[in-house]
Amino acid sequence: MSKEYKSSELILNPDGSIYHLHLKKENVADKIILVGDPGRVKTISDLFDKVEFKVENREFVTHTGIYNGERLTAISTGIGTDNIDIVLNELDAIFNIDLKTHQKIENLKSLKLVRIGTTGGLQEELVPGSFVLSRYAAGFDGLMHFYRNGNSVSNELIEKAFVKHTNWSGKRAVPYFAKGDDELFNLLNEGVHSGITISAPGFYGPQGRQLRLPVIDSSLNEKISSFRFESLKITNFEMESSALFGLSTLLGHQAATICAVVANRISGKSITDHKPVIADLLKFTLDQLVS
Repeated sequence: MSKEYKSSELILNPDGSIYHLHLKKENVADKIILVGDPGRVKTISDLFDKVEFKVENREFVTHTGIYNGERLTAISTGIGTDNIDIVLNELDAIFNIDLKTHQKIENLKSLKLVRIGTTGGLQEELVPGSFVLSRYAAGFDGLMHFYRNGNSVSNELIEKAFVKHTNWSGKRAVPYFAKGDDELFNLLNEGVHSGITISAPGFYGPQGRQLRLPVIDSSLNEKISSFRFESLKITNFEMESSALFGLSTLLGHQAATICAVVANRISGKSITDHKPVIADLLKFTLDQLVS
């Protein structure tokens, strides 16, 4: 017998759309571009041959249309893994739960999800303006520890090596290392850097930035950038990919993240106008995804 989800768990709007995203299944393609900035959604849909649907609520903006003959959706998530938790669970629900009967659909749908964003580089070779593709995402946020089997998404060997290398404080959430989808990684891995991406639960202290508040370990970024596991090294900071990879793995979706480096935390160099770089990254990603 199929499970029926309570209305307090599967929250819908009066029109039957999912609560935060205001979406129904027919509004969304199964290939989805995720961006943090709501304004970036229009930048993507301006590249579409045709836009067939638009909706927005809070920081969540969705445009669905046709690009080179294929249906795509662009959605803004806002900042942080907490927002990814909302977006991933609601996208999965509209495809894999009948929103009218509140029952799980037997033939589950797997989505292709590609996050495009900006990032800070943690290796010298990641000069501002270059692209970096995430092989793994390390979550400093603790989100996956709230889900049953959440620990199963982490590469335990990398996790243990990282905790030892950094002398990780037990007062922080244990970091988890979730892997991006192999097929999408191979699709996007042309002429770009790749490695481990750190998803931090904040922009300032969790990424080692100090304004009026000092951080607990001022050498953490040096430990992070010097970490090696086999052929992998930590390439960059951002704030969403660990949840994207972890939740996608548990739910049976494919996920990847590719970012434009706008600053290098090691060299201190940055670019002030990153819009042209993002435009190039968007075009590159869409062309690879629709081939």
